[in-house]
Amino acid sequence: MEILFQQILNGLVVGSIYALIALGYTMVYGILNLINFAHGDVLMVGALTAYAVVTGLHAVAPGIPGPLLLVAGLIAAIPVCIIVNVTIERVAYRPLRNAPRLAPLITAIGVSIILQTLAMIIFGRNYKVFPPLLPNTGIDIGGALITPTQIMILIVAALMMIGLVLLVEKTKLGRAMRATAENPRIASLMGVDSNRVIVATFAIGAALAAVAGVMIAANYSIAHFYMGFIPGLKAFTAAVLGGIGNIYGAMVGGLILGIVEALGAGYIGDVTHGFLGSDYQDIFAFIVLIIVLTLRPSGIMGERVADRA
Repeated sequence: MEILFQQILNGLVVGSIYALIALGYTMVYGILNLINFAHGDVLMVGALTAYAVVTGLHAVAPGIPGPLLLVAGLIAAIPVCIIVNVTIERVAYRPLRNAPRLAPLITAIGVSIILQTLAMIIFGRNYKVFPPLLPNTGIDIGGALITPTQIMILIVAALMMIGLVLLVEKTKLGRAMRATAENPRIASLMGVDSNRVIVATFAIGAALAAVAGVMIAANYSIAHFYMGFIPGLKAFTAAVLGGIGNIYGAMVGGLILGIVEALGAGYIGDVTHGFLGSDYQDIFAFIVLIIVLTLRPSGIMGERVADRA
């Protein structure tokens, strides 16, 4: 039972990260019917930005406490990722809104390659060691160990998901987003500025990706130019699993995928936790994707977005 509880705990940590990334996919799809395959690389930009800020501040002032460095890294990563994602929307996606669906898909893949190449040029090919900013001592909870960094991930992810739900359900911007997702033409006739809503959606998704990127780097002490690709694909799988276009589905899908992956890796593979551990871990996300697309293409919670006229 202790091993089971440990793996479920590990799965919740990883699944929380998947859920944050998946929310970016699902919000953009809900409004634009577009899969932003560059979203995982926005995560990478956030992690490397935080790495640069944290190492720079530590070099200048070695006495700064680790939690403050982590906060500084987040404060720097979020606006950088927002600028990058909004620029991608304005330059790469907006001109293709009325184009065949294949065109923005190919463009998204191209943007992903461009971001990876720029990051490789700026930061180099080698893995960057993200400094440990929180204590590494495991805390025993019912026979399972959890680190302060993992506790931070669970708390921050939960707060951000609750904040997003309140934003979508209770604010004027949220109502505009839901109206645009339901029918953009009628929303425009009712005075909703669709361009503003789309930019806000990309900005919110970028902020979530930035936080996820910093949490991955802090938890696994690694940042590199290719780090967003696999988590991005798995988060897309989580969005499809939950029902792409549905923010609640993205959250549920991320948590389920994280738990399935952790249990599969723990009992079938070499027992480790995280994105980089087991020889078998990466296959479970894609097995789940194949099963879902075969048996229930609409996902667990279906899709709330109406078909475009």
